[in-house]
Amino acid sequence: MSRKSLPGITAQLKEKLIQQSLERRLRRSNATVAAPATRGSGTGADTQVPEQFTRFDLHPGYQQLRIMTDGAAKLGITSPFFKLHEGCAGARTRIGGREYLNFSSYNYLGLSGHPAVSAAAKAAIDRYGTSVSASRPVSGERPLHRELEAAIASTYGAEDAIVYVSGHATNVTTIGHLFGPKDLILHDEWIHNSALQGCLLSGSRRLSFPHNDWASLDAMLAQQRRQFERVLIVVEGIYGMDGDFPDLPQFVDIKRRHKAFLMVDEAHSFGVMGKRGHGIREHFGLASSDVDIWMGTLSKTLAGCGGYIAGDAALVEHLKFLAPGFLYSVGMSPPVAAAALEALSILHREPERVATLRKRGALFLELARAAGIDTGFSAGISVIPAIVGSSLSAARLSARLFERGMNVQPILYPAVPEKLARLRFFMTCEHSEADIRHAVDTMRAELDS
Repeated sequence: MSRKSLPGITAQLKEKLIQQSLERRLRRSNATVAAPATRGSGTGADTQVPEQFTRFDLHPGYQQLRIMTDGAAKLGITSPFFKLHEGCAGARTRIGGREYLNFSSYNYLGLSGHPAVSAAAKAAIDRYGTSVSASRPVSGERPLHRELEAAIASTYGAEDAIVYVSGHATNVTTIGHLFGPKDLILHDEWIHNSALQGCLLSGSRRLSFPHNDWASLDAMLAQQRRQFERVLIVVEGIYGMDGDFPDLPQFVDIKRRHKAFLMVDEAHSFGVMGKRGHGIREHFGLASSDVDIWMGTLSKTLAGCGGYIAGDAALVEHLKFLAPGFLYSVGMSPPVAAAALEALSILHREPERVATLRKRGALFLELARAAGIDTGFSAGISVIPAIVGSSLSAARLSARLFERGMNVQPILYPAVPEKLARLRFFMTCEHSEADIRHAVDTMRAELDS
């Protein structure tokens, strides 16, 4: 029986039927295995290669994408992605000529668009141009690069630091270069894709441990450590999908006892955790040397683009001369380096921005939980999810909030498991208490409608 012929079908039942159909199609798509191509006679072009191996529109990844978008279209949900922001995105943004209360940007301390940060970037353009036009070892080195690296190293209390042009590439090339087939990498099951790609590139044995479960990691190392040369443990400072953080002192103890390296990805925790915003190290009162590889991004707190590694001098020198993602890449653009350097300076001068951010996050978490909204494991600092279930439910809620003047992006499968699809709220120090209360009240009203 077709949907059109179902008498008296409710909108809720219709959505459920479409969602079930979508899930069945996704399962079939995942289960489909293409028949292997057979070899030709060798006398000419191979005419027996299946067509799906020669067309991008038949690629299984694209087919899954089409299933998702077609399912959303049947429910009248427009794509929530690639919205065109018409200016600086902070606590508020402008899309399609309308102002929105914005919870979808990483501008945690409001430094992207800050007059001093913009002025620093403009001055760098006037002096150095928009590109250094070469890799740094060749002829792309500029004073700004060294000043930024020195400032990052000083903030961490580390011997040195290196900056890359991409945050994602920072993890990929650092992990991929430093470790190899005789090594073992253990990572939190919710680690970022960039770390996973680095693991794959390295060729190391890769094992995941349950989220934030240091005891399981300890047990795994007790069984596995002696079988490998180098061992790396990778965790995040704040997990970008869930807003929680690890008990880092426990991981430090484990890495010491098992003679492993420890890497902490501070993409979402630097500038956010600790009284001065110096990250999870400051939050727990750890020494810089307690962690072997400090990683972070410049695109969030530091209002730029790219990533960094901080640690001992040997680590940084090694990466500068041999890591492919640095050695074979153009150096960081001068205005980006200058913007990040000035943002870091403001972080040091104005710690009240960090305090305000934490207050706004704590208020959002308190109100959301009181309203019965599932915020998962969030610590309520910078990232707070609102878990609503299916991808279609999350996309629909995001669309309804957008209609009511609030921009918050849904996180859908496969970025998270299908039953844990969510809206992800990013806090900024520029959100007011009234903004936070309005956001929670509006979301609760839409969930009840």
